[in-house]
Amino acid sequence: MKIVILSRNPKLYSTKRLVEAAEKRGHEVLVVDHLKCIIEIEKKKPKIFYDGAYLLDVDAIIPRIGASVTFYGSTVVRQFEMMKTFTAVGSEALIKSRDKLRSLQVLSRAGVGLPRTVFTNYTKDVNHVIQSVGGTPLVLKLLEGTQGLGVVLAETPNAATSVIEAFNGLKARVIAQEFIKESKGADIRAFVVDGRVIGAMKRQALKGEFRSNLHRGGSATIIELTDEEENTAIKAAKAMGLGIAGVDMLQSASGPLVLEVNSSPGLEGIEMATKKDIAKQIIRFIERNVD
Repeated sequence: MKIVILSRNPKLYSTKRLVEAAEKRGHEVLVVDHLKCIIEIEKKKPKIFYDGAYLLDVDAIIPRIGASVTFYGSTVVRQFEMMKTFTAVGSEALIKSRDKLRSLQVLSRAGVGLPRTVFTNYTKDVNHVIQSVGGTPLVLKLLEGTQGLGVVLAETPNAATSVIEAFNGLKARVIAQEFIKESKGADIRAFVVDGRVIGAMKRQALKGEFRSNLHRGGSATIIELTDEEENTAIKAAKAMGLGIAGVDMLQSASGPLVLEVNSSPGLEGIEMATKKDIAKQIIRFIERNVD
């Protein structure tokens, strides 16, 4: 097969591992910077021009689209879809996953466990927001934030009020979310490929930090999921329409609660923690779906 990996940096761990895994299984691989693709739209003749030539006879693509370039990246993915190319992550699922609020609404409708969440149009009734998520402490998240950035823990009503009012004053979209004390600064990342959990890790925040993101200095260890956690991860990925997904969950007294479903989950943390060849599983997923 001819596989294109949409990635802006061929030196990234995830990109290198996918190239390595695909080549090891005998496939031709090309890393393409999606921001440098030229999209040509013509009646029944969708084309993509890149680096002096048209991208022809591509059997499958693996989108590795950063959050900051979702608009153009998803447009390139959609163009490949119009060219009848199999994509490991569909354009609509990619767009849906990047909209935090829409994602939570989709997961709620699917019956997936979630922390209590409130979103408003810059309301002045801050006290109602605080009470609706169970009081303080509570978590405030910018809708555009990634990798733990734009996430604040407000420990008192005064702190929560100050932060919400500050965000409102800046016209920054923010959601308020229930703080799950029993998770103790840890969350679970379940890596789902083609409707199966193929690896899972527990990420623990640094002492004094509540964000467990590895980019924030958190540590990762392998974990065996409970049946409920595994089913929740699979259900969340399916609800979002994602063939590949990193499902982030909290362990709570009421069961697993999904924080986010990531459509371009990194491979380094999960492969290091689990010692599993996740990249190979992604390539095998593509092989099963391409004639």
